[in-house]
Amino acid sequence: MTAHANQNERILAGECLCRAVRYEVADAFAYALNCHCSNCRRATGSAFKPFAGIAREKLTVVDGADDLMTYGGTAAHDAHCRRCGSLLYSVVRDGAFVHVTMGTLGDAPAIRPSAHIFVGSKAPWYTISDDLPQYQEHVTRGAE
Repeated sequence: MTAHANQNERILAGECLCRAVRYEVADAFAYALNCHCSNCRRATGSAFKPFAGIAREKLTVVDGADDLMTYGGTAAHDAHCRRCGSLLYSVVRDGAFVHVTMGTLGDAPAIRPSAHIFVGSKAPWYTISDDLPQYQEHVTRGAE
């Protein structure tokens, strides 16, 4: 994967826990959300996964590509570091986008999560305490 950033786009750096895998991504995210689905909770070991979505070609693995382990198929998968297990990003939307796990970014992106999704399956022990919109499943226009 090779990042294609416009000249005026800032580039952000990210990495896994053991720093074996490093990536760069343009600070041009289209959206950011907090996902509470059971798959994201299992993949991260947390109450939810904050992620930011961007066109796949805007992300480049700059170090440790051989240490990437993917779970899923070509058009939809999670990319983990095979050494430490960190979930770095998910390829989604028929391979066109990546969902970068915001916790792996070393640099602060311009975007912040704008809603909580899949709250219908959120961890029963976690209480959402902010004022962001909440959706039972995916974000849908005009519905909550």
